[in-house]
Amino acid sequence: MSTHEQLVTVLRRQGLVSAGDLIKELGVSRATLSRLVSSAASTGVVRLGRGRATRYSLSRTLAGLGDSLSVYRIDGAGAVHNYATLYLLFGGRHWLERTDRRPPQGSNERVTRDTFVGLPPFAADMSPQGYIGRSFPGRFPELGLPPTIRQWSDDHRLIALARRGEDCVGNLIIGSESLARFLGSEPTNVDREAFAETVEASLQDRPGSSAGGEQPKFGVYSGGRHVLVKFARLDGSDVAVRWADLLVCERMALDTVRKAGIESAVAESFDVGGCRFLEVVRFDRVGARGRKGTISLAAIDAEYFGFLDNWTNAASRLLTAGWIDDATARNLRWIDTFGQLIGNEDRHFWNVSFFEECGSELTLTPVYDILPMVFAPSGPHLTNRAFSPPAPTAANLDVWPDAARWAMEYWSRLAETSQLSDAFRGLCASGREAVQSLSRRVLGRNQ
Repeated sequence: MSTHEQLVTVLRRQGLVSAGDLIKELGVSRATLSRLVSSAASTGVVRLGRGRATRYSLSRTLAGLGDSLSVYRIDGAGAVHNYATLYLLFGGRHWLERTDRRPPQGSNERVTRDTFVGLPPFAADMSPQGYIGRSFPGRFPELGLPPTIRQWSDDHRLIALARRGEDCVGNLIIGSESLARFLGSEPTNVDREAFAETVEASLQDRPGSSAGGEQPKFGVYSGGRHVLVKFARLDGSDVAVRWADLLVCERMALDTVRKAGIESAVAESFDVGGCRFLEVVRFDRVGARGRKGTISLAAIDAEYFGFLDNWTNAASRLLTAGWIDDATARNLRWIDTFGQLIGNEDRHFWNVSFFEECGSELTLTPVYDILPMVFAPSGPHLTNRAFSPPAPTAANLDVWPDAARWAMEYWSRLAETSQLSDAFRGLCASGREAVQSLSRRVLGRNQ
């Protein structure tokens, strides 16, 4: 076996390898290794990084995209900045070499390099998912992607992001083609009176941005703001009435969280054209073209911790790792506890996100997607499951009394509002009684 063949074999086996390790494996000098790597460039051997961080690997290529992709950042004013280069490596690995033009603490420039088995967290967040994402293959058949996103590989996701990824979650754009689409487009205002027409289009091919989630929704620019709009038809069926009730519940939950002192997404609910709508302002957008960087708890935990268990435990992990401060950890535990006490069974890790700023700790984005999903229909069927709030634990006992107080206020407001159906108001009254009874038992009757 030639030395060149040995080099390729080592790189295939180990993925990313330092110069020192290659010299030992191949039994060559540093100068010989340098010449060997240069002569092997045409066969996909690449040198990554600088100095002690230098690594060697084999590249892989995506048809029409090559073996690397430029990543761009859109700032709050809508200006474009070179953010990073994403190198595609053998075995599904990726190497991100980032030049951050937002210098921390007076530095002129900071360059960081990271390697990932699979997609980097930001690209995982940006990938089509949920209700809107499922329509992506049908909206862009020219890309030749598998017909359902569940069948996609990471390379399929990169193709989607690099060629039709101009309106993804957060403030990054991958690939020159998606950047050109962003630069060549201008948001068109859609009046609320036209939302009913957008519903029909959404039900046919689900247009809009790639924001995740499974509830029916679409994304539009309306009233000078980028918004996500959830909807339920007002056709009189029990299931439709329940979903319409839950849209009001979500808006009122966001209001309650804000009253409790934690920032939440701005939302309005209203009826138009035979539908009830919940319009939620996107916090990753600034004006018509500006954007803000975000990253989901799911992307962080999956890449760096690997638990994906519950928000309270995640808060402890992030605090210990220095990713968040005490106040943010407390707020995340409070949100988790409040969610338990209002029957929010949809507390998955995609439903928490953070603003990501260079050189600083993560801060929570406004709270979103919080409502009593315990009462959500199961497909086409309406099921009234019993709501039984859990008692506090050692992990959330410090925030439990305050969260319980606000949960009781929330249930009381729901039970008294005329915007909800009579049957649902009865469920809300029962929810208040359940939390009140538990609170008396845990905290004492005089609490």
